[in-house]
Amino acid sequence: MRTKLFAVLAVAALGFTACSDDKKEPVTPQPEGLTELKGNITTNQSVKAGTITLDGATIVREGATLTIPAGTKIVAKNNSSYLLVERGAKIIAKGTADNPITFTSATAKSGAWGGLVINGKAPLSRANASDPSSFGTEINDNIFYGGSDVADNSGELDYIVLEYTGANISDDKEHNGLTLNGVGNGTKISNIYIKDGADDGVEFFGGSVNVTNLLVVNSEDDMFDFTQGYTGTLKNAYGIWTAAFSTDEGDPRGVEADGNHDGNGSNHVGQSDFKMEDITIVNNGTKNRGLDKDGKTVNLMDDFIKVRRGAKATITNLLLKAPADNQYAFSDIIDFTDGKGIGNPASTITYSFEPESKFNASKIKAEGATVTKNATSKGANTSVFAWTKFTF
Repeated sequence: MRTKLFAVLAVAALGFTACSDDKKEPVTPQPEGLTELKGNITTNQSVKAGTITLDGATIVREGATLTIPAGTKIVAKNNSSYLLVERGAKIIAKGTADNPITFTSATAKSGAWGGLVINGKAPLSRANASDPSSFGTEINDNIFYGGSDVADNSGELDYIVLEYTGANISDDKEHNGLTLNGVGNGTKISNIYIKDGADDGVEFFGGSVNVTNLLVVNSEDDMFDFTQGYTGTLKNAYGIWTAAFSTDEGDPRGVEADGNHDGNGSNHVGQSDFKMEDITIVNNGTKNRGLDKDGKTVNLMDDFIKVRRGAKATITNLLLKAPADNQYAFSDIIDFTDGKGIGNPASTITYSFEPESKFNASKIKAEGATVTKNATSKGANTSVFAWTKFTF
């Protein structure tokens, strides 16, 4: 008995000794992630889940990737705050329907902070095909966008809320909710909710990125803006001005599309040639924008759809809506005219208007484009926006 017990103890001791001699793997402390976005981000960084601050101009520099986890709330401190992703950098911001990522402001009003800007290496309109496809960013012309890579990848956005954007940069420049500068179609963007912004909801400056499931509510200027050679597709988008909404912008629109930058390149190559599929635009705002200097009533919306300056638009399943009793709801339904050049006559638009009224019978200026009214056009599928909690 004693002999057996001794043997057992000896084996146990050997086992203990062997275990104690094993080399333990070193434990590497895991970073908790950034709790503030500020200044330059030059290496791969992740944001700590929860609520963090955005303090001033924050730039993700070329070669770096910023990752933002689902459920994160990013609160901008002031109107000088914005987030810009340089070309050659990436943002990975993947929320979920239950846990979206929210960009907001400490002050709940339009124009309280800048917005989200992504720069890519995809082509822009330009004077000659051999010219560099590069342009200075509107909010900082020392940071460039554009290139020759149609499939450039700037990362991924999914289930994102952007609210209270549109801070002034100068007297004639403002941030948009989401600005996509030369962004390539290797970038994935879907399920975006932009609300209560002081300028455009989204603006595409060239590039080829495709966007799916976009809801824009109460943007004070254009809901959807395309320019400088954009060639992608916007699919399933809904833009709305709700009851009592008003704006003092000069020419707010549902869609504004230019072929080139500011209409200064009528002979440029690579003009905008984009598609919109399954689109709804609703104008339920106030009756008008007051009186002009001559005492005339100013229509609330300038145009539902403005295609000009060489832009080619292919728009299908478009639904437009405005109150039947408001003669000042809008100036034109669809307008291809402009002092710097008409829209491309090869454009095609298929739309319906609800409800019919005497105020929308003849407000089409097609300039040779194919514009077809079709009652089967029912617009966007709103069920995919249930996660936003917006009431349609």
